Amino acid sequence: MILSVSRRTDIPNYYSDWFYRRLQEGFVHVRNPMNFQQVSKIPITSDVVDCIVFWTKNPEPMLSRLYELNGYPYYFQFTLNAYGKDIEPMLPSKGKVLINTFKHLSKMIGREKVIWRYDPILINDKYTAEYHFRYFEKLAEKLCGFTECCTISFLDFYRCMKKQMEKLGVKILSENEQKEIASTLAEVAMRYQIKMNVCTEEFDLSEQKIMPAHCIDKDLIERITGYKLKSKKDRYQRKECGCISSIDIGMYDTCINSCTYCYANHHQDIESKMRLHDPYSSLLYGHLVKGDRVSDRLVKSLRNIDIELFSN
Repeated sequence: MILSVSRRTDIPNYYSDWFYRRLQEGFVHVRNPMNFQQVSKIPITSDVVDCIVFWTKNPEPMLSRLYELNGYPYYFQFTLNAYGKDIEPMLPSKGKVLINTFKHLSKMIGREKVIWRYDPILINDKYTAEYHFRYFEKLAEKLCGFTECCTISFLDFYRCMKKQMEKLGVKILSENEQKEIASTLAEVAMRYQIKMNVCTEEFDLSEQKIMPAHCIDKDLIERITGYKLKSKKDRYQRKECGCISSIDIGMYDTCINSCTYCYANHHQDIESKMRLHDPYSSLLYGHLVKGDRVSDRLVKSLRNIDIELFSN
């Protein structure tokens, strides 16, 4: 099993104490986002978890306890953009905090395990293409030697974000405009020995040496674990997505980063959910209640024993 922590919220930044406690207890309860009282009990012991993929904009709260991940292969998807407080209001200073955190994490676990995400790219009168080119290069220069790969994507206009994007004057880009921006960023990245890929875009950028991203990446996980996986494409993601199947333990509407482009915060009840968060609970927020239907999720390691047997 690949554990995703989490596409839905920033667990490393805000819920790391809870996550470490779940590892200690060996299981987690996760509510079905589409059916609140349908709950899965998921084992997360090291014999069934092949790799943990962390998604975060600030992993600093986790770093002093990374030793508790011993026995678990893992890597980080670390988003580091060039936006200000108007777009990412709750994040600390990039220059004073986040770039140093990125470097520190890379030194601790290895640069191959820290994927730089520069996404989503949005364009308006303030954040022009030229702005992105300028500040992307500043970030690339700082991160040179601390990551192997950068993943970019362009803003998707989800219905829940429409009013906010209109307020910010965000422009809808043509395919050619996206290709031109991606190509320029890739040229910058290559100057700093950083490979670039693109997440879930329909157009082909292989001529610009930009390949489709695999954020939950079979090849990288096999490289980290040292063994082959018997895995399938994640059928719950878009057809352009190259991720292999994983189990996400996060919950929507629980991220305090409050980024204006976020698809995972649909409602304005985040503060009330934060008040319900208990680091000792088996759920990310709240507790099991009367009427909850809890079922055991059957999981197992994806290690491909067949290949190992026939390769000896």
